[in-house]
Amino acid sequence: MTADTDLYYDPYDFEIDNDPYPIWRRLREEAPLYHNDKHDFYALSRFGDVEQGLTDWQTYSSAKGMLLEIIKAVIEYGVELPPGNILFEDPPVHDVHRGILSRVFSPKRMLAIEPQVREFCAQTLDPLVGSEGFDFITDLGAQMPMRTIGMLLGIPDSDQEAIRQAIDDSLALDDGDVPKVPIDHVAYAEGLFGEYIDWRAKNPSDDLMTQLLESEFEDEHGERRRLTRTEVVVYVSNIASAGNETTTRLIGWTGKVLAEHPDQLRAVAADRGLVPKVIEEVLRYEAPSPVQARYVTHDVEWYGATVREGSVMLMLNGAANRDERKFERGDSFDITRKSDHHLSFGFGLHFCLGAALARMEGRVALDEVLKRWPQWEVDYPNAVQARTSTVRGWTRLPVRVGG
Repeated sequence: MTADTDLYYDPYDFEIDNDPYPIWRRLREEAPLYHNDKHDFYALSRFGDVEQGLTDWQTYSSAKGMLLEIIKAVIEYGVELPPGNILFEDPPVHDVHRGILSRVFSPKRMLAIEPQVREFCAQTLDPLVGSEGFDFITDLGAQMPMRTIGMLLGIPDSDQEAIRQAIDDSLALDDGDVPKVPIDHVAYAEGLFGEYIDWRAKNPSDDLMTQLLESEFEDEHGERRRLTRTEVVVYVSNIASAGNETTTRLIGWTGKVLAEHPDQLRAVAADRGLVPKVIEEVLRYEAPSPVQARYVTHDVEWYGATVREGSVMLMLNGAANRDERKFERGDSFDITRKSDHHLSFGFGLHFCLGAALARMEGRVALDEVLKRWPQWEVDYPNAVQARTSTVRGWTRLPVRVGG
């Protein structure tokens, strides 16, 4: 099924990215299988279709990457993906590497660090009490997640801001162009984290970097071994990036969406027991990572059309999260909504390992803000939207506080 000629979706188009939901709604209704001629990709946008696609890893492979530009670079230029990135792997190697991270990101460990996460929030928010406002990103969203993941990894506080900025810079889009893919991702990761890994190898501690260095496992060939240095470097790079970016965007969206729904902001300010529901609805309503790409491993039929082997399929989980076939009044924000699950953390094989951490950080951030300010309004003239092909959110989101 193809779209009308006036229906155009482009993940690199800044104007579309400002508010993709009207176009995504049209895709769901008019072109549930959409093809973009300019960038040569297909897209699925209905909840059931995206959920099925994310589950069927045999057909929709992650082994060539999970971003459109990375898959294209692998196909067209032979860019090699480094080992140890579970986002770019299929079973059996994916299951081996994911198993190692599952031990690192245990729910028990995530629960245990909540007091420290609250302290990080207090340290950045308390000095702002009594002022006319603050910035959900620069004062909170860009600070607490990086401090949390830096603490978990064992990266010194003094170095965390520079690493966060380097990660942001590497993800930024320039004027809506297709982003350039690093030819050597290992060299990039080595430049950021190599010295820390060398230090930790000689000075083990109770942190994730030490756990990764010391973990023993049986690999896909049945060999008992530890991670190679390259695998450790890639692991650390991915944890730092994912642990910072997605949660930063979640915190920003929480501030913006609640400001746009003051009745629901008043409700959660009066009853902070609603905070977990708010975070879950923000995740559904404004997915921080709304587009996932996959490589099609064999011909497949959708809506009377054939998608050929070697094609790229975008799974628009951000669009699927508002599909009224799954969610009543899907374009409405409702913190009393009852639903079994959304797709903001993916689904199936690649369900986000950091979901529990992101939810906890989002919940703590909102709770700590509400302790200090029961209401706020966004200063839109000074707000700046982030431009990346991986996550969607804000670079700056200043608010004026009241009450």
